[in-house]
Amino acid sequence: MNWLVVARGRTLPEAWERSLLALAEEGVKVFTEYGESSLDAPAVIVVEKPLAEPRVHLKGVVAGSLRGLFDYVAEVVDGVRDHLVDKTEYTYHERLFSYKLPRGEVIDQIALSLEKLREAPHTRRAQAVTWQAWRDPHSEHPPCLQRLWFRVVDGKLVMHAHMRSNDALKAAFMNMFAFTELQRRLAEQLGVAAGRYVHFADSYHVYERDWKWFNSFVQQARSGESRRLWKTTEEFAKMANVST
Repeated sequence: MNWLVVARGRTLPEAWERSLLALAEEGVKVFTEYGESSLDAPAVIVVEKPLAEPRVHLKGVVAGSLRGLFDYVAEVVDGVRDHLVDKTEYTYHERLFSYKLPRGEVIDQIALSLEKLREAPHTRRAQAVTWQAWRDPHSEHPPCLQRLWFRVVDGKLVMHAHMRSNDALKAAFMNMFAFTELQRRLAEQLGVAAGRYVHFADSYHVYERDWKWFNSFVQQARSGESRRLWKTTEEFAKMANVST
């Protein structure tokens, strides 16, 4: 056992499924601050063609409704919930696009990253962070996403997402789907195609209360039965009664 999840797939559903299979093999039991154990391991997940269809895995949409996946994308990419940050403490969009410093200065880190990429597509300095060191260590629910990193390689925008903590079963797929939608948006603004997406998690975990569900799904994935749950975005939108 290496205590490290390494998974690679052509599409999002494939890569996510393989990451869960790897977690089942490599994860170790770790106690949490929530009073229960988790199956846990660091993770590196590579999606070679993040915008290739099928893009949706029905098991990964844990949002109360199918439409919730599109609502989450709108939150991350368009900032539709930024007006609620006084109540929710943060949104990813607010931290990435309107990062507030203690003295009130606001920085659009995404705009700065795009500017840097236009100047030097090969730069290693195009990134956006979420962590606020003067605030988040004292928060009960600090942001899980820590950083996005960008680079244009072979004419395609590569994006890395770094998570300090990631619920592998009930959050990771939706995170990856929304982050790659942001990757699509930024690639379009740069006039390039979207390239590889790499997802890093320091703690890639499944909570003890979800182990039964997790083990059942792992068996489905091992048998290949779960592939029926892979849907194109168009198919999923029709199921969710959402126009795309």
